[in-house]
Amino acid sequence: MSQEILVNVTPHETRAAVLGQGAVEELYIERANARGFVGNIYFGRIVRVLPGMQSAFVDIGLERAAFLHVADIFENRTNNEEGRPIEHLLHEGQTLLVQVIKDPIGAKGARLSTQISLAGRLLVYLPQDAHIGISQRIENETDREALRERLRSLLPEDQEESGGFIVRTMAERASEEEFKADINYLTSFWRDLLKKSMSLPVPSLVHQDFRLHQRLLRDLVSEETQAIIVDDIETMNSMRAFAKQYVAAIQEEKIILYQSDRPLFERYGVEEELNKALARRVDLKSGGYLIFDQTEALTSVDVNTGAFVDGRNFEDTVFKTNLEAAHAIARQLRLRNLGGIIVIDFIDMDRLTYQEAVLDELNRALEKDRTRLSVNGFTRLGLVEMTRKRTRESLAHVLCEPCPTCHGRGEMKTAQTVCYEILREIEREARQFPAREFRILASQAVIDRFLDEDSQSLVWLADRIGKAISMQVETLYTQEQYDIVIV
Repeated sequence: MSQEILVNVTPHETRAAVLGQGAVEELYIERANARGFVGNIYFGRIVRVLPGMQSAFVDIGLERAAFLHVADIFENRTNNEEGRPIEHLLHEGQTLLVQVIKDPIGAKGARLSTQISLAGRLLVYLPQDAHIGISQRIENETDREALRERLRSLLPEDQEESGGFIVRTMAERASEEEFKADINYLTSFWRDLLKKSMSLPVPSLVHQDFRLHQRLLRDLVSEETQAIIVDDIETMNSMRAFAKQYVAAIQEEKIILYQSDRPLFERYGVEEELNKALARRVDLKSGGYLIFDQTEALTSVDVNTGAFVDGRNFEDTVFKTNLEAAHAIARQLRLRNLGGIIVIDFIDMDRLTYQEAVLDELNRALEKDRTRLSVNGFTRLGLVEMTRKRTRESLAHVLCEPCPTCHGRGEMKTAQTVCYEILREIEREARQFPAREFRILASQAVIDRFLDEDSQSLVWLADRIGKAISMQVETLYTQEQYDIVIV
């Protein structure tokens, strides 16, 4: 499948979009004042060990202490014996080299690992581990073993002392020269990094991962990439220099400067897709639609037929809608960068063959995803449960914040409900405080209701408490905000 990568650059933000067959498949955003931490290596200090949680908190110089679980301590996974408890491995005040494997999300700090990995274009270097691994995306066992032997033949005899490697998917057609260049680069980089860490205070940042436009070249560009279109000449030159030094397989002429008065993302329809990826509802071409609800614990996806009535009968309509939804869901998961537990409520299908066909279609659509995931199939309630590895904030969490009016509920009290709250509060305060008059300060909608539909209720209350009640519009108040002033 042909692929294009668009890079939109401003002084404060870099945005990238991956297009497959002209459709937006993935979105990446990096802001100058909020770069992600995944891949960064720190020299940190243990500030607290929690035996009950088998974890520790590590000060690496961020706003919140980072989290290290016993399962992410490499020394505890080097043999087949049962791992030792964390209190036998770490102690408060201990210093160690750690790498961020998951960005801070919400109120949670970054997650760490003591197993350092350095990503190159073809290989991932594991300096503490002599293991030779192959990407799970390379499924053919013969190809896997051939790649493993090719790599072993290029490594020095003392390879166990120099570390191990994981062969990435894009290495399938790489030459020996490209393998050697990646090995030399990664091993020398690790030596320089170790040397640097010995002279740094604690806590310190030892290595920061590449900028977004550089990571795109390292991680996303493949033989299918037709062009990398950049709308900033300095970034284009930087990408060409990076490719020449680290990613020789990328032809320089593929990195193109975009020159047009029309903004790059607008020209390719990315702005529209970005806005759609923030919406709760996603319309399908057939007339059906999806509803995405993202919560702290999981994301739910609801599939609906909507206006779609094609097919010989309702059962066919449902089946066709679910098939279309499977592709749309897989794409939206990538666009929105949704992670954790995902529950999909496809429209109910009675036939087992239809369920299996929809599940197969979903799995095929998810093959494009670069993130590790697993699909558990249909439950007895007809839901599909799956997980997608979460390493960074979702698109909505990066670009949005909770609504100040509804505080993230997605709903707001009606003007009628607020009016009745005000009436109850005035009656309560009239019993507690001597007053000549009660003045209501509220939004226009609430005051309008008191002047119209609920005017009799206000008169009734004034007679009941024997006090005057006046009103004043506060234009800056939201519909749920109000104050009662005792005069």
